[in-house]
Amino acid sequence: MLVSILIPLYNEEEFIGAVLERVAEAPLPAGLDREIIVADDASTDGSIERVMEASARHPGLIRLLRADRNRGKGSAIRRAVAEARGDFAIVQDADLEYNPQEYPRLLAPLVDGRADAVYGTRFALSEERRVLYFWHSLANWFLTIACNMVADLNLTDMETGYKAFRMNLLKSIPLVSDRFGFEPEITIKLAKRQARVYETAISYNGRTYEEGKKIGLLDAFEALWSICKYALSGNIYVDEDKRTLDAFSDAPKFNRWMADTIGPYLGKRVLEIGAGIGNLSRILVRGKTLYIASDLDIEHLGRLRNRLAHRPNLTIAEIDAARPEHYLPFVGLVDSVVCLNVVEHIEDHVGALRNIYSVLEDGGCAVILVPEGQSVYGTLDEALGHCRRYSEQQLRDVMQQAGFVVERIIPFNRISRPGWWFNGRVLKKKVISRFQLSNFDRGVSLWRRLDRFLPWSPTSVIAVGRKPAASAKTVEAAPFATVNQQESTEKR
Repeated sequence: MLVSILIPLYNEEEFIGAVLERVAEAPLPAGLDREIIVADDASTDGSIERVMEASARHPGLIRLLRADRNRGKGSAIRRAVAEARGDFAIVQDADLEYNPQEYPRLLAPLVDGRADAVYGTRFALSEERRVLYFWHSLANWFLTIACNMVADLNLTDMETGYKAFRMNLLKSIPLVSDRFGFEPEITIKLAKRQARVYETAISYNGRTYEEGKKIGLLDAFEALWSICKYALSGNIYVDEDKRTLDAFSDAPKFNRWMADTIGPYLGKRVLEIGAGIGNLSRILVRGKTLYIASDLDIEHLGRLRNRLAHRPNLTIAEIDAARPEHYLPFVGLVDSVVCLNVVEHIEDHVGALRNIYSVLEDGGCAVILVPEGQSVYGTLDEALGHCRRYSEQQLRDVMQQAGFVVERIIPFNRISRPGWWFNGRVLKKKVISRFQLSNFDRGVSLWRRLDRFLPWSPTSVIAVGRKPAASAKTVEAAPFATVNQQESTEKR
């Protein structure tokens, strides 16, 4: 595996050479290699020359990214993240305040799989620390407290310059702060993503202002403004489809409506295909002897573990609905499969349904929910990756092609169809906002009562299909063959 060491650089001619030597020689946990990415922020001193000299001494290890103008630390980190290839990332300041010898301590919780991010705290008990400015420490304490209140964390050092991350997680978070607002931004967005954040004590050899310390009072006010700004922001995913999925986590009444609709058809041993971040899983898992929540997206799987780790009957699994080999470990273990808003993403949807059929025990039930009506297909469907929308008959047909006996077709959620059409076909939106969903969610108690009386088609349609028992299959085989022979004779 590879760790990317990201170094934002601005006018550190005196220190950057020594920092790069120490970073290149720093110990790493067993099995880890390193790459060093220096993101220069339009330095005007000899910093670039020092980086080039270090790069010549370590061929292939150091990459230099240059900017046309100075934008700030956050901007430099963004450029470094975009270019990084590692499994993990460490942010390393370009001065000598932080000691690279402590990389193993920062990386251990990430490598072990216990953490998604690790903060090196300067204020936890350690062997020793340099005593510096009271007012600087007080400002840091105040900003950490304010950020903790927003993020609902109990960090001791939010502003630390030593942070390590899982790279996939870091790349999936949209970062926009250019300067020192990066610190509260990443902290609040990690908390909203329900990431596992750890702290570890580090040593700290802080510079004085006479020695070139750059952060000051204005940066503290900027950080406070960033805390207020990102407290209100729901922009925590780069991908538009994931932003919409995350918005549904703030619609508990709607999720309960969907769970109540499909719940009666599920048994005690359930496999959920495409569980996402667990909006339905956390409701459906209750009372089950076995609940397997699966997804293809690594970040969704991580968030599932974080949200549902306390459930002893829960198993998290990586399953691609289109790949039959992913189902093999679970064949015969489940009596029910629930698959919500997944089949429409897959080109070979019949093959995906056959995979679901194969994992069920004889007599088992599959509950499949898909979007209804190609006439309302629009930009929202495109952003979510929908290949198609279905009519009730089309869903029945593909279920039967996969081998299921369709017991019931259920129209679901007529109330939102006009809004889906208006957002996707008229406004050309690609994301459903939290504001829209939260307003919709407030009225769900009423919508549930009115929904079946509305005169238009639903937004979604649900099929309840049964895998025939072994004895039933043989009984059904002869009539099925007779029908095929009759159709063949009529065609001739």
